[in-house]
Amino acid sequence: MRSVNKQPQSSWLPGRVIDLVSNVNFLDTASFWGVVMKQLLGNWTRSVHIALTLVTLPFNVRASGFCKSFNTGISSVCTLSSASMPSAAHIKARCTVYPGSDKQRFPVPDDKVNWATVWPDYSPVNYTAPTVLQKPAWADPDIGSFCPRFNALDGSVDRQSHEGDYSIQDGHPLNPRGRTGLNGRGLLGRWGPNHAADPIVTRWKRDSEGKRVSHDVTKRPVLQFVSIKRKDCGEWAIPGGMVDPGELVSLTLQREFTEEALNSLQASPQELKELHERISKLFSSSGFQVYKGYVDDPRNTDNSWMETVAVNFHDETGNSVSELPLQAGDDAGQVSWCDVDSAQPLYASHSHFLQTVAEERQAHW
Repeated sequence: MRSVNKQPQSSWLPGRVIDLVSNVNFLDTASFWGVVMKQLLGNWTRSVHIALTLVTLPFNVRASGFCKSFNTGISSVCTLSSASMPSAAHIKARCTVYPGSDKQRFPVPDDKVNWATVWPDYSPVNYTAPTVLQKPAWADPDIGSFCPRFNALDGSVDRQSHEGDYSIQDGHPLNPRGRTGLNGRGLLGRWGPNHAADPIVTRWKRDSEGKRVSHDVTKRPVLQFVSIKRKDCGEWAIPGGMVDPGELVSLTLQREFTEEALNSLQASPQELKELHERISKLFSSSGFQVYKGYVDDPRNTDNSWMETVAVNFHDETGNSVSELPLQAGDDAGQVSWCDVDSAQPLYASHSHFLQTVAEERQAHW
């Protein structure tokens, strides 16, 4: 999964556009108490060799790892029966210490998250990471030094939220899910929504004879998904990343998967050709849109937040990307096929995504 402090590379996908539709509404004050984040998605895992598609990127090759199994668009590419995450109080976005810093958030209790709740004593900590203040190409300038068009397509930068229109206060966008205890941009480059894409690549877990493996308790077949271990926090995650300005989400999905899970620096021309063919075939297949909306991410602030489009691409027969050896790249320390299981802790909202996938595929969760 690409860190936001790197400028994303461009990518490709043969003439496909994924028309992803599914909005998540603003937090409803009347129902705020008692709303609990609904778990969304299902899981999937096995082996794939990391490749960089058509562009050569300066990524170091990382050692392959393994993920422990726990016992305790966009029209023609995606089906539109995606799950939606309820407008609930974010939790990870209120973590005490902001990631990559020693900044402590102003404590925000559950009953004070909603902006509609009057709270005169609210005094959020202001923080924008030094890497963002250095004005890299992927980051906005400070408010006051430019005039962004919020809730609109601002040139090539999409400042529209999947949640609907968000409020603006004193020229600053407000997080549609409420207070976080910290304002500024933190590690995020854009004021307002920072758009990402999460490709969830799955396969069925099989035994030595090629038969599907079922869970001992639920008796349902076990899915596996390609998972990377993030180097910034050490958590296992779906290999996703940021959408480039003006880039189609369909392109981001394929690019991020190849960059994060299929590093091609050590691949021969013939291997690159095979990777290209297999990945193109998989990502040209009908994908299941798992989620589109706000992400409860520890990097979120009052003025900058993560949103994503998560799409499941399933290798039903196991003869596509499943046969390729995984090799980590970019910001992935390790990469592996991991069993989809509710007991497995994952980064941000990725467990919700995998639960939705498992339910859609009628697999074990």
